[in-house]
Amino acid sequence: MSLHDIILQIKLKTDDGNVDNISRTERYAKFYKKHPEVKWALLASMVSRNAGWFMTDLEGIPLKQALPYEKRQWLFLSVETANWLIFADAYPQLLLYEYSKRHNKPMFYLLEAFHVSAFMMEEWERFFRTKDEKRLLTSLIINEQHVIQKPVIDHPLFKKFVFHSLPFIFQDLFHFRVILFPTITGKLYGFSTHQFSHVKKRIELGKRLAWLLFHPLYHGQFLKFSNRVIHTGSRYDYEKYMKKTTKRKSPFLRTAFPIISHEIDEKEREWFHGQRLGKYYKDPEIPKRIELTDWYEKKQSQLHLLCMMKQYLQ
Repeated sequence: MSLHDIILQIKLKTDDGNVDNISRTERYAKFYKKHPEVKWALLASMVSRNAGWFMTDLEGIPLKQALPYEKRQWLFLSVETANWLIFADAYPQLLLYEYSKRHNKPMFYLLEAFHVSAFMMEEWERFFRTKDEKRLLTSLIINEQHVIQKPVIDHPLFKKFVFHSLPFIFQDLFHFRVILFPTITGKLYGFSTHQFSHVKKRIELGKRLAWLLFHPLYHGQFLKFSNRVIHTGSRYDYEKYMKKTTKRKSPFLRTAFPIISHEIDEKEREWFHGQRLGKYYKDPEIPKRIELTDWYEKKQSQLHLLCMMKQYLQ
């Protein structure tokens, strides 16, 4: 197979997997099963599940009643665009690693054809030599959060309609800044972050989530959930395992939202210009509370109450 054929095949596979949140989530998880040394793939799959749950919340009770259509659309588009951008950047990297592994030689110079940062080209070369799984995991976290900074977080329209105008329920009570890792025992684990628009804060969150996902006490439970539970986009995927759950509150993602076509100037995701990134490789500070089951149930009740109050006062 020629280099041109490899590039074309990767582009086709990336486009095929980048249809929607569900296809992305599945592709990440499938890749991790084949190449468990690339731990970021499992992290990306679990975080992508959370993105899907957030999206369908917008079309579920009570948020559909509490938030106007335009507000919900902007929130959906912000998450969908970030989800799409990360996959568009990261999946070619994963596939080129697979080709390199198969042929037992690094082929990461081809990442230039996919507009991947020089930072990640160097990090993949390093990983192929050293097999340093932790460093590669952190490097991919650093990269993904920089990739979405300019096109999404700093985009004038998303700034105006999303990040600078979120209602109180999203600022404090909703799951916009909380990533959950469920288990089939009904327990939920995870972390939240403040100042979501700051790339450093999101990187720190990613590192904490990676620490949790691969912690020897919990990794098996999270992996079992990932392998057993098909991602539908609905929080019922995990709520059905919780004791207090009675019925589905959010719809299936593919019945709630259409397929979105994305376009972006490749210069928009160019972020690496030789800056020093060593500070991001420090071990993260881990909060004392990592199980969020009771917190989640409390916040759900508060969210429903606030939405009911908002609807009543309208």
